[in-house]
Amino acid sequence: MGPTSTSFTSTFPPTDGFRWFNIFILTSTPAVAVYGLFNAPYNQRTFCFAAAYYVFTMLGNWVDFALSGRYHRLWSHRSYKASRPLQIFLLSGGASAVQGSCYWWARAHRSHHRYTDTDLDPYNSKRGLLWTHLGWMIFKSTLRSGSADISDLRHDPLVCFQHQHYFALAIIFGYVLPATIPGLLWNDWAGGLCFAAAFRLTIAHHSTFCINSIAHWLGSSPYDDALTPRDHFLSALLTMGEGYHNFHHQFPMDYRNAFHWYQYDPTKWFIALCDLIGCANNLRVFPYNEVQKGILTMQLKDLKKVQDSIKWPTAPADLPVLSWVQFQEESKTRPLVLISGFIHDISSILDEHPGGRYHLASNIGKDATAAFFGGVYVHSSAAHNLLSTFRVGILDGGIEVVPEHAIPPSQRLVIAEVRCSRQEKSH
Repeated sequence: MGPTSTSFTSTFPPTDGFRWFNIFILTSTPAVAVYGLFNAPYNQRTFCFAAAYYVFTMLGNWVDFALSGRYHRLWSHRSYKASRPLQIFLLSGGASAVQGSCYWWARAHRSHHRYTDTDLDPYNSKRGLLWTHLGWMIFKSTLRSGSADISDLRHDPLVCFQHQHYFALAIIFGYVLPATIPGLLWNDWAGGLCFAAAFRLTIAHHSTFCINSIAHWLGSSPYDDALTPRDHFLSALLTMGEGYHNFHHQFPMDYRNAFHWYQYDPTKWFIALCDLIGCANNLRVFPYNEVQKGILTMQLKDLKKVQDSIKWPTAPADLPVLSWVQFQEESKTRPLVLISGFIHDISSILDEHPGGRYHLASNIGKDATAAFFGGVYVHSSAAHNLLSTFRVGILDGGIEVVPEHAIPPSQRLVIAEVRCSRQEKSH
């Protein structure tokens, strides 16, 4: 399934200024990173440390952050329970991403799920990729996030502590620590600042921003297509597994983002490992049967599109009813045969029939049911399907036939939409 209605063009809401602090962070950080790429010395240990710290940042972001950059699966969706040491580790990793406190992000993310694709969604995908990727963070607007229950966050002492001291923690874990460690351990202060701090942060920022933008535009909808979230491997790679966004929006309380075992979701594996060693428990999964319902629904929708694109035989109710005498008279002017109570015009196949013209021509104006169903040849399902397209009428009174004889194989399984009647809707 291709891109949705979300587009690259921006449809920003009315704005009344800029969020200068956010703009400063989002411009100065990549500026330092670019400066380092051209001027800082290359040190392999620094790059290895930066990569490891990036994993720490992204795990903090995605294990318990939310969609745009942290506290996702633990605090936003309560999809599992974590020990106190694990919570501290995750909150520290979240602070290192410099994208807001856990309290702030989880609140916005719950609004995003409750009001997805509406003006109450803080990163409404219908505003376009530019708005969802950056616009909502750098522009002030009259839009406000919808309400969400955050009483549990208010009573979480660790979340409240991180929220109250967020700016200090963000500076320490986001800039000071990653810049200082390479400087103290192997005297690479410039590389620590430019690569372990700034370059890592730039990649982490835009990787997580992609979930608000790319993951609502690129990919497929294997579980539901009512809203914009999509599944895509590229999004998963960028965000350590958060790219299976269609599944996540359908089953947000599930600790997994990737349903299938072979899909890339290191955050899921990390949580499972924590459960194995006793740092996490009560991992929540949505019932398998209900997930399968979503998968089947989308598969049926795709098949319904195929079904609707195929030319099917005229419905029996739309065919004229002819008496035996009329059938005989009509057969004198065109090649008609009677099979299973239906009158068929075989002119298009008369000279192309694989078995030759003789058997067809000898049954014109006659009941050829027995011959067609094995008296002469046991025809294939394809032959039954083709025959049904030659129907031009029904014999009045017909003949008593085995029901499946009258239904071509291709129409024995039909996808139909079920719609409520007005009376059912009233109840």
